[in-house]
Amino acid sequence: MTDARTYGDEVAVVVVTYSPGETLERFLDTLDKATERSVRVILADNGSTDGAPQRAAADREHVHFVPTGGNLGYGSAANRGVAELGDEYGWVVVANPDLEWGPGSLDELLAAAGRWPRGGAFGPLIREPNGAVYPSARLLPSLGRGAGHAVLGKIWPDNPWSRAYRQSEAAIEERTAGWLSGSCLLLRRTAFDSVDGFDPRYFMYFEDVDLGDRLGRAGWLNVYVPSAEIMHIGGHSTSGASARMLREHHRSAYRYLADRHPGPVWAPLRAALRAGLELRARIETRSAGS
Repeated sequence: MTDARTYGDEVAVVVVTYSPGETLERFLDTLDKATERSVRVILADNGSTDGAPQRAAADREHVHFVPTGGNLGYGSAANRGVAELGDEYGWVVVANPDLEWGPGSLDELLAAAGRWPRGGAFGPLIREPNGAVYPSARLLPSLGRGAGHAVLGKIWPDNPWSRAYRQSEAAIEERTAGWLSGSCLLLRRTAFDSVDGFDPRYFMYFEDVDLGDRLGRAGWLNVYVPSAEIMHIGGHSTSGASARMLREHHRSAYRYLADRHPGPVWAPLRAALRAGLELRARIETRSAGS
């Protein structure tokens, strides 16, 4: 593998925004305490109507508002934000706005990058608002683990397939993973470039799973760094669109698995996956009251 471009050592943060409300201000306030380095912040905006991203860019010199031209989805908006950066930025954080940075957490991620020269993506420990640790460093979803988790995850959360997939029993220590949560990722830009960034076919969900898999196939590592800690509030921009998000989740799950089982030999499996996931989406959408 060869890296076509040479980048500097500057750090940028790309935040994908979609009417983030007051969470964005908290994100930016805590980011100031997450690193001793100067960072440029790009707000890749997917059509906010609350004015929060525009106000943040007007009030803070290092924050820049970049409209994407519509609601492109998470991965495509992140790609658009990264494309704004010059070659001096060799490190890019891609993040949701509804999170709070722990003191020194970004510097911890950057320090880990120095320990892992083949690390392409680095993810922090993520806490939920109640203090629970979110399983953000997981195995890639194989057919067995994926099917077991999909079928039983809601009715038997502690089933062995879900536990294995989520790595629920793994030690909280610095280690490699199959993929890392896209809610907060430090990316080595050469690695991100080498796989052409996020796959724009994923509107939402599984774009981080797909990225982690493609980074691994390209020879890079996904590294979990629990010494860096953030809190993810979660769901702010999608809370009013649960039915659509459920459908997108199942659509993305099918795309991920179908992409990895191409050709006529796997056609019956793809058909079964599509039918099963569509049925599950209808059931969950009905249960959500849509």
